[in-house]
Amino acid sequence: MHDFAGSGRPQWAIARVVVMRELLDVTKVQRSVMHAANALNSGLYRASGGRLMGKLRGMPVLLITVAGRKTGTMRTNPVMYLEDDGRYVVTGSGAGSAADPQWFKNLRSTHEAEIEIGRHKLAVGVSVAAGEQRDILWKKLVARAPFFADYQRKVERQIPMAILMPKT
Repeated sequence: MHDFAGSGRPQWAIARVVVMRELLDVTKVQRSVMHAANALNSGLYRASGGRLMGKLRGMPVLLITVAGRKTGTMRTNPVMYLEDDGRYVVTGSGAGSAADPQWFKNLRSTHEAEIEIGRHKLAVGVSVAAGEQRDILWKKLVARAPFFADYQRKVERQIPMAILMPKT
């Protein structure tokens, strides 16, 4: 291989750097688009009291606000939920993405959050479901929303679930 533009590096190394920069830029663009979409969806949800964006694929949607695990910045995301004995169960499926969604990673690192259901705001305690508890909740979720089973089949990770318990 020859030097590229006299840099002392072979062409393949320069090409790899260029491709990596482009991938990083795509990731930044994707992240920006996701932030904008979440802001738009959350705004529509709030403005309409949940009449708009309050259901997705037949599942109810809540807004969850949790502090970022690195920055402490409060972040709000619309998330499908399952109601279970006065608790709210949310699932970090990321629609079958390879990694847990950022909002779930943030949720995992805290014990409290705020949710909005319609026009009602609630402070909630957070616990990540595990073992038999998770298995029972997963069966309830898949019975109500079978597409979550499709998401699980797409990934190697176990899709996590969190229980949000209203504080009294």
